[in-house]
Amino acid sequence: MADRAVSLAEKRLMDVKLNELGAWLGGRDFTPNGILSAIRRGHDRYYNKYINVKKGGIGGVAMLLVGYVAISYLWEYDHIKHDRWRKYH
Repeated sequence: MADRAVSLAEKRLMDVKLNELGAWLGGRDFTPNGILSAIRRGHDRYYNKYINVKKGGIGGVAMLLVGYVAISYLWEYDHIKHDRWRKYH
């Protein structure tokens, strides 16, 4: 009973073997509604794991803030790179 056979469509990404990856990706729902539902599920999992806990700390919010700062830096890197002081010699 513990080793119940699970279909490939029901497996999570971490449980998929490398040779099954193509078939697993083919079974995903890439419609706009499917992508939105996947984002929603990911948000719900993050919220329930890090934010909506009985004895929570600053960890979940800090992780979200660090991610936001890193993405903002990557988006603005070209502007930052061109605004550096340069030595002309």
